[in-house]
Amino acid sequence: MVQIASTQEYLDKLMSLPRPGEENFFAFYDHRLEMVCTNPRLMLIPLDDHMIHRGDGVFETVKYLGRKVYQLEAHLERMAKNCRAIFIPPPLPWSRIRELAIETARAGRQDDGYLSLFIGRGPGGFSIDYRECPCPSLYIVARRFNHLPESMWEKGVRACKADQPAKPGFMARIKSVNYLPNVLMKKEAVDKDCDFVLCFDNNGFLAEGCIENVIIVDHEGRILVPELNNALPGTTLMRALELIKEEVKFVFRRIPEGELYDAREVILLGTTLDAMSIVRYNGKPVHDVRPGPVSRRLRELLVRDLEQNGTGF
Repeated sequence: MVQIASTQEYLDKLMSLPRPGEENFFAFYDHRLEMVCTNPRLMLIPLDDHMIHRGDGVFETVKYLGRKVYQLEAHLERMAKNCRAIFIPPPLPWSRIRELAIETARAGRQDDGYLSLFIGRGPGGFSIDYRECPCPSLYIVARRFNHLPESMWEKGVRACKADQPAKPGFMARIKSVNYLPNVLMKKEAVDKDCDFVLCFDNNGFLAEGCIENVIIVDHEGRILVPELNNALPGTTLMRALELIKEEVKFVFRRIPEGELYDAREVILLGTTLDAMSIVRYNGKPVHDVRPGPVSRRLRELLVRDLEQNGTGF
């Protein structure tokens, strides 16, 4: 017969349990408590928060390197836009959320990491009715940065086509906590022994990777960007285009799969990757099977931008 625990017995048991991955979590903020904690065994979200059981919330992942947070304003701007799109008012002014993000990173006492920010409908019940949630939730986590081996930039990576289709347009353009399609794409990459997978819309046009944007460089040296009808407009993508616009022309248009085989470069863009070359797609070589000059230049510009314009703490 299952034990019916007292509050103290429950807390004692909770604190004694091993916490998978706890070495990767530095600090977290919970708006219900209005404080930052550094014990990952207390990093808990109420099961009745609609963010958990309905996917009713949004999130952002921001990196910091050398105690400089990169593109925090751009991430918060997108988060505010997505909150408006799904009608969740933030529980605090955005200026205060920005301050709390920095304070959480500082409390983690690490030079490098990610900040994961979540805003959900809030706790209050298990129906689909938003009215049972009196106050939106806010959680901020400082966690370990995934330092990739330099060889991935030096040699390039492999990608293949995902069986999982791109998300429908509205859902693709909102960074919601419903990431099941992305999880299934990542599983495909693992199952197919591939570094990354790329998904396509119902008409066969390129959309995005699991959590990365993808662009190609054509034989004229132009950057071709998918129209983003079925992909998230990534902060790294948009900043990279801004940084390189005086050097390389770019156009947004539909990209059929065949153009990946003919491209001079196929490039992934994302928070962890900056810019990284795909040198084989579906087992076939991309151009000369080496990272190209546009990919290298984009990475150089993004790394320098963080150093010059990152928010220090």
